[in-house]
Parts: sequence; C-alpha cells; structure tokens
Amino acid sequence: MEHAALLEVVQRYKADLESVYNTWFVSGEERMKAFRTIRRGVRETVDAIAAGTFGNDFKGSPLEFVLEAITEQKQVFEGAAHPFYWKPKLRIPDIYENEANKQKFGAFLQACLTATREEQVLIEMSKLAAAQIKGVGPAVASIVYFLHPTFIPPFNTAILNGFNALFGDKKKLGSWDSYLAMRETIVRTNEIVRNQLSNDLGAFAGLLFEIGSGRLLIRGNADAVLKAEQQKHEKAARARHSAVLAEQAEDSEHTRIQYLLIKIGRALKYDVFVARNDRHRSCDGQPFAMLTVSDLPTLGWPTEVMDTVGLIDVIWLKPGNGEIVAAFEIEKSTSIYSGILRMGDLAKSIPACTCWLYLVAPDSRQKEVEAELTRPIIRAALKDTPVAFILFGDLHQHCDALCKFGDDRAILRKIARTIPA
Repeated sequence: MEHAALLEVVQRYKADLESVYNTWFVSGEERMKAFRTIRRGVRETVDAIAAGTFGNDFKGSPLEFVLEAITEQKQVFEGAAHPFYWKPKLRIPDIYENEANKQKFGAFLQACLTATREEQVLIEMSKLAAAQIKGVGPAVASIVYFLHPTFIPPFNTAILNGFNALFGDKKKLGSWDSYLAMRETIVRTNEIVRNQLSNDLGAFAGLLFEIGSGRLLIRGNADAVLKAEQQKHEKAARARHSAVLAEQAEDSEHTRIQYLLIKIGRALKYDVFVARNDRHRSCDGQPFAMLTVSDLPTLGWPTEVMDTVGLIDVIWLKPGNGEIVAAFEIEKSTSIYSGILRMGDLAKSIPACTCWLYLVAPDSRQKEVEAELTRPIIRAALKDTPVAFILFGDLHQHCDALCKFGDDRAILRKIARTIPA
C-alpha cells in the first residue's frame, strides 16, 4: 500500500471513537494494569512448571490466569485463550501431559521474561517453533506482546485477515513462518506510521484487527465485506455501539464509587490517593484533584512497585508518615478472577504489607465474587493476603453513616464481606 493511502487508513482508524485504538489502546487504565499483572502471571507459570505443580490441564493452572487477564483486554484479544484449552481427544496443546514439552514451554517463557533485546525474543520464538510442540503455535505471541510490546505484535485470526487484506498477502493461520514474516512487515510498516500511532505494536495490531473484522474498509477487503452478509455487520456494529455505551455507563459508576471511597476516607481523617490516570475525573462537581493528594509518599520502593501502586483505584494513607492503611480495586465488567489476583499482586508488591485490601464490585456479581474466592487456585494465591469485598449497593446506602460514625478504617467491617477459611 502506498504511503499516502496507508496514512489515510490510519487516520480513519484513529478518528473512529469506537475503534480499539480509542476504546482500548489509548483509554489507559485497564490496559496499563494488565502489563504488570500478566508479567507476574507468566512468572508464576514458569515457577509452577519448575516446581512440578503446573498440572495437566489448562483449567486451574497459572496459565489460565494469564490468558484470562489477556482476553479481558477488549475485542482485539477475544479468543486468545482458545488455543491453550486442553483438548483431550486431540492431546493438544501438548504442554500438559508431555513433561519434556512442558519444560520447553516453561524455558521459552522464562527466556522471554528475562530478554532485553529484540533479537533475544526472536531467537526464543524460533526455538519454540523448531521444537514443533503439537498445538503450540504463534498464538503465544499474544502472551509475549505483554512482555515486549515494542518487539512482538499480538496474533489472532482477525489480525491475520487484516494483514492479508492490507498487504495483499496470503499468510496462514497457525504457521510460525507466516507469523514471523508477518511480524517483520508489521515492524517495518509501523516505522512509517509510528508518529501517528505508537512504538507499541498493539496500536498497529488494532488497525489490522479492525480491517480483519470488517469494521475498517480498504480496497483489499471491500469486496469480501460487501459480499458478506450485510445484516451481520450491521448487527455487529450495533452490538459494538451498545458495548461502548455500556462501558461509558460503567465508567460513570466507577467514578462515583471512587468518589464515595474518597469521601469516606477524608471523613475518617486519612489522606486519599486516587489512581494517577483518574485524577482528572470529577463527581457531583467535585474534582478528584482537589480532594486527593497528588503523589504517593516516597517510601524507597522500586520503580516498578510504585508504578503498580500508582494505578490502584483508591488508597487511604495515614497522615504524616504516608503509610498505606487500605487499598480498593473497583471491578465492573472485567474478570473478577483477574481483579482478585491483582489484589494479591499488590500485596506482594508492597514491602511488609499490612494494609487492608478490598475488592469493590456490583451487587449483581456477588455470587461470582464468592465463587471465585473459594477456588483452590485463588486460595493458594491469597494464602497470606486476605481480601474482603464490598458491594456497590452497600457503599451507596451506608456512605453517609460511615462518614458520620466512623473513627478509622475499622468501620469498613460493618459492610465488608469475607469468605470463611
């Protein structure tokens, strides 16, 4: 595709407010949290394989958590977990029952975790391809993307279809040779449009996804799209529009719950910190920037820990010394499973953590939260990190009473819920 035509496609992609570029790539909060959460999940997968505790099925394995965290990252990663489901009749992917293959897969993930250069990652991908592990193909790129977003683009059927349409190619799904060649073209092309998109290859992958799913029309896919069932695309467009509207409503509720937690924290005489990418928000005419501290206290923690803590939805701090006394993660439609483990991830990140951790969830998801907290893998992950949960309805109903009658964080026990050990 000519340079001018490519830039025109990029501009249409960015101008579409419902494209994955605007609803996922630049929207911030959940995407930013995912990188560290997924990296820790990959580390736990490697450790489980090394310790012999990984298991012989996808379900219940730490790899399941990694893929759950990935698939909740908007439409572009829909179906990312499917290639990793254990298919007993086909005995694939052969990393569950075959110990040698399991170790090779663990070694691949370990090498990608520690790699610092592009060529190191590519060597490891080539080695994994050469191992010819049945059922393990370039779908692993969607995992590696979250470890090295400037080196490796994610991969799925829609992205492949978009690539073939944009470049007039015939790359094959499931082929390592096709993926590695496709990656080279994506990297070179992204150099041309990087100033309009990003050094992060997720932005360009999102463009390919929109073309491959038929949302973004170009000459290479127009005929196929026009021949397809028009009603199907109209239905998909309406569904996408409804999903965006629903997400906007969820964002509004998320902001209100943050505001209630800020209000209660201030009433209990705590300093309050809100996620750094949410300080621009306001509720009932009250700007968060005026109600919260602008920065976390300097506690000598590593930069990566401060980056994680800085994205927590709401934190209560003890005035004077800045000690974290309570932290709150607000869940909406994202995976409760991922949210719970993110709280465990938080506790592990904070040295000598003594703060109280709360998951705040909609009333409609109470049973789901309770079910997740009873899962063995969750019990193991939170062995030393008790997590309580608070329902939106209880917070709305009792906010004023908590502010009026509370002396410190202990007042939260009146509305918080836990699962018996």
